[in-house]
Amino acid sequence: MNTNSNTYTIIYASVMVVIVAFLLAFVSESLKSTQKKNEDFDKMKQILSALNIDASKAENIQAEFDKYVKADQIINSDAAVVKEDGGFSIDMKAELAKDLKDRQLPLYICEVNGETKYILPMSGNGLWNILWGYVALNDDKNTIYGVFFDHAGETPGLGAEIATPMFQNHFKDKIIMKDGSVVLSVVKNGKVQHEEYEVDGITGGTITSQGVDKMIKTSLGQYKTFLTK
Repeated sequence: MNTNSNTYTIIYASVMVVIVAFLLAFVSESLKSTQKKNEDFDKMKQILSALNIDASKAENIQAEFDKYVKADQIINSDAAVVKEDGGFSIDMKAELAKDLKDRQLPLYICEVNGETKYILPMSGNGLWNILWGYVALNDDKNTIYGVFFDHAGETPGLGAEIATPMFQNHFKDKIIMKDGSVVLSVVKNGKVQHEEYEVDGITGGTITSQGVDKMIKTSLGQYKTFLTK
């Protein structure tokens, strides 16, 4: 009797495990499309934020995005258009792992108040995890109209400050390139010597600030031909 009871318990537990696993897989698969849509909407908000547009309360994020972003081209390092659309789906971190000549580079062409703006995505590493962002340029392709930075795990009150308007607003009107090189820099707080292209880093967030600086130079450097063309 005891043996039969143990066998029943094992079979029952096994069946329950299979059923629960099936249900979890089903729910996960069912939610994928919703999760992907939410991720896309969040990315759209970030891109719009680089254009100094707060879309957090927009009733239709897609419509708000389409209102300003007119194209999401894919270009190569020679600034040739590889595809007229599809840049939104490009994973910049993955592209940075490839040889420069093989990279597909997203280029967002936008219009704000009748003026053309270009948005370039960025990806890098901070103290604890990845960093990313977007820089919006005026139609001269050299002066900054706006930026957006975010992180996956920097220290609150220190490195995490890169995601605040207080830090990001310092980039407005800075230049990207000088003499054919990316000069936009984040320097140690209080050490700015060239106001036209240097920004104070975060006090107490030295490694994160250095990560942002490296991200800027690495990510924007691959657009060098486009920026100087």
